[in-house]
Amino acid sequence: MGSDRTIDTSSRAQNPFKPLGSFVRVAFADRTRTTGVVAADRHLLAAESWLCRAQDASPTGGVSYGYSLRGGWRPPYPETSGYIATTFLRLAEDRHPGYRDRALRILRWLLTIQNADGSFANPRYGSAGIVFDTGQVLFGLVRGYELSGDAAMLEAARRAALWLTTIADDDLRWTRNEHLGTPHVYNTRTAWALLRMNQVEPDAAREAVARRNLDWALDQQQASGFFDQCSFRRGVAPFTHTIAYAARGLLESGLLLDDRRYVDAAARCAHAALVHLREDGHLPSTITIDGAAGETSCCLTGNCQFAIVWARLHQVDADPAFQRALERALDFVASTQDLLTGDLDVRGGIKGSEPVWGRYAPMSYPNWAAKFFIDAMWLRRRLDP
Repeated sequence: MGSDRTIDTSSRAQNPFKPLGSFVRVAFADRTRTTGVVAADRHLLAAESWLCRAQDASPTGGVSYGYSLRGGWRPPYPETSGYIATTFLRLAEDRHPGYRDRALRILRWLLTIQNADGSFANPRYGSAGIVFDTGQVLFGLVRGYELSGDAAMLEAARRAALWLTTIADDDLRWTRNEHLGTPHVYNTRTAWALLRMNQVEPDAAREAVARRNLDWALDQQQASGFFDQCSFRRGVAPFTHTIAYAARGLLESGLLLDDRRYVDAAARCAHAALVHLREDGHLPSTITIDGAAGETSCCLTGNCQFAIVWARLHQVDADPAFQRALERALDFVASTQDLLTGDLDVRGGIKGSEPVWGRYAPMSYPNWAAKFFIDAMWLRRRLDP
């Protein structure tokens, strides 16, 4: 368990040209496509090791945003560290108990950076809390409390959930403290986080806010199966990353609430995405609300997230089309993963885009891409006969 080495970020700072060398090699490999798929567990173990190295890149206990051409290993990212903690806690059960310590290190760090009002911020955009970021950290706090009984985690989760409940507008929707100042359908995933908190401590006000935002998401679903207001910026075709966020939030919330409307909406989106899945498992990076492909590059994170949605729907409705789709999508991502390079900053990681210069998170290995690949691959293992 763990990384092949602890990354010395001080030495990385003394070698500013190292990331350039890394990404020149990665870009050449993408141009010549020299990678391929081997045994599934090799891909999974390599991604797990890379994610450990991303954590080891920061002395805080949080997980680095990822490895980038722009400065190598980036600072820790609170939002994604929160839900990576849930992945590490599951790996503590399925892979090695040492992952529990990794998860607790993340959560203890998050406790130190929670705002006084209970929210969590993205330092890149200032100190004010952001709805989505707070929801993603809430996942980690809830799961951490469930498995550890730590009273500090429970209190932090209560404060985060209370902030999410009270920051909603008079219509109970999240229209304030939103990323880039615009409401997002993919906050269905934040609604899911509130409902996870309700599994620990039921609260009618939380459920009301969650349901209102889920219902608003239903209102935004188009005849195509995709959603309006699902991109980072209004009027721009959304990445598969955020579309899958929206679908997963609806699906899991629907299962928790036993409300088939939300599950069915997620299924319509999942079926619509299937139309764009090439035989080799490639999904276009963006898909318009009318259902047209917007890019030739692939958002690898979105591939992994849709694989999870397809896997979960297959578990619910036993649709064989979903199982075939998740296998193809994950095989495509695995085929882009470098398992042989001696560059440990890259080996086993999942790029933002294929090719690496594509539109989504270009020239980087974001931590959440590895997280969702790991989650998806473990789901695939459970579905395999």
